[in-house]
Amino acid sequence: MNYRRTKRRHSRMGRRVFPILWAVVLILVTTAACSNVEPAGGNVGVQSERTASGNVPAFDGLLAAADLHEQPSTVYYEIFVRSFYDSNGDGIGDLRGVTEKLDYLQELGIGGIWLMPIQPSPSYHGYDVTDYYEVNPEYGTMEDLKELLDEAHRRGIKVLMDLVVNHTSTEHPWFQAAAADADSPYRSWYTWAEPGQKLATDGATGSNPWHSSGNDHYLGVFWEGMPDLNFDNPEVRAEVIKIGQFWLKQGFDGFRLDAAKHIYEDFKSNAASQEVKEKNKAWWQEFRAGLNEVNPNAYLVGEVWDTTATIGPYLNQALDSCFNFDLAKTILSNARSEKASDIGFTLSRSYQFYKESSQGTFIDAIFLTNHDQNRVMSELDGKVEHAKMAASILLTLPGNPFIYYGEEIGMLGMKPDERIREPMVWAETDDGSAGTGQTAWMPAFYNEDGGSSVSTQLQDPDSLLHHYRKMIQWRNEHAVLQNGDIVSYNANNASVLAYARITNQEKALVLHNLSGERQSVAVRDTSFSTLALASGTGAKLSDGQLDLPPYSTVLLK
Repeated sequence: MNYRRTKRRHSRMGRRVFPILWAVVLILVTTAACSNVEPAGGNVGVQSERTASGNVPAFDGLLAAADLHEQPSTVYYEIFVRSFYDSNGDGIGDLRGVTEKLDYLQELGIGGIWLMPIQPSPSYHGYDVTDYYEVNPEYGTMEDLKELLDEAHRRGIKVLMDLVVNHTSTEHPWFQAAAADADSPYRSWYTWAEPGQKLATDGATGSNPWHSSGNDHYLGVFWEGMPDLNFDNPEVRAEVIKIGQFWLKQGFDGFRLDAAKHIYEDFKSNAASQEVKEKNKAWWQEFRAGLNEVNPNAYLVGEVWDTTATIGPYLNQALDSCFNFDLAKTILSNARSEKASDIGFTLSRSYQFYKESSQGTFIDAIFLTNHDQNRVMSELDGKVEHAKMAASILLTLPGNPFIYYGEEIGMLGMKPDERIREPMVWAETDDGSAGTGQTAWMPAFYNEDGGSSVSTQLQDPDSLLHHYRKMIQWRNEHAVLQNGDIVSYNANNASVLAYARITNQEKALVLHNLSGERQSVAVRDTSFSTLALASGTGAKLSDGQLDLPPYSTVLLK
């Protein structure tokens, strides 16, 4: 298999520094909103304005109602259909297979699924589309899709489609016509070099974005098989809106928008220009307005791997969410190192910016890894306790958590891309052959022994799968975890990650012992007096002193 034909879409991450003026304003605003939260290294946990006597008042004064930003959330599950479940025995996962496993997802606690591309494509991954109005015949039919949507909705599960509109396949009829005839009406749907034009080779993703077609050259930022659509053409924009409206009418609840910042960001030389940023934002605002005609509640989550300052404008009457790549890296680092960082502090500052950028409508999209990254268990060197802690952190933070299929059973996988998209492991068989529903479109490499199978872990109450179920259940049953804002909390212990979650009705304190040793934390805020939830046995709260067992999470109220 040609690994060059996998999608290479990660532009180099920008520096994590806001413009100086904005940084000053943001710190001042957020500090006021958080009422003097004690910085890391201070002597108390959560601290609001001190009274005249110098005492710390109740936690209720920490955030004013006007500053609180609740994020009503849903736990989503990302599915690569080809690898998920095979309903007809041909070795390829399909839409009926997803339908058959909706009960498994419901029992896991999932409230939404994201289907990676399901439209016709010459590639195994589907990120180069040949027909925007059909279903990949290897995955099934439109009738199969309709059944999936109906059955998902019957269980209260939302369904998102991966929509790839930055580029098409070179085998799409639009491009075929454009390449064959310079006078084709589709010629201007793509970007072609003028005769004698000096071609810039600094592609936004790190490679030369120009590719030859006969004597011509066309723009394709990711790969020669993915020619970029020309969004300066109003016909292209109108068609993409029509595509989005079509799938909403079929019953989808929204879209994961692939390569969202690359609609106009083609070259490194102009990636940071204000013109490019404004054009990207304006397009997604236009797209949003078009979708609102069909479903104003459609959820749009964008792939924008960049700084907080760059992401913010996309949330202005355009996207609801962008994936939080930096947070994913931080969570894994905390779990791997067993050392806590001040996640609450970082998120509260970012969320203040996003709140202002979106007029208070944004919701974060949080995750650990996805189909473009090494799998969680491989990133954590196969250490199950570290994987449990990463899951505990993810599932107690604000925003919509996205779980990559197989993450909940600790599937392994490292680049190239095919190896992080291996078949889901449902059951072990005595002879080593694939069990019922097991996909076999590619031989497993990292997960060939079946040790991380669903069937095996369902029988083990201490398994990673049961831990995911427990943490998702916490989230689904406690509004403060599902919807609450976040505030920094200093536990004064390098091995304990802590933060407060707040809604208009309640507050809670989350603490994670990231280490393999029992830890003790002084909880000085007396408003947290009840040990409401504990992920394991042995946690104790007495007279403001909290004892945490190794690798455990608790919720105090």
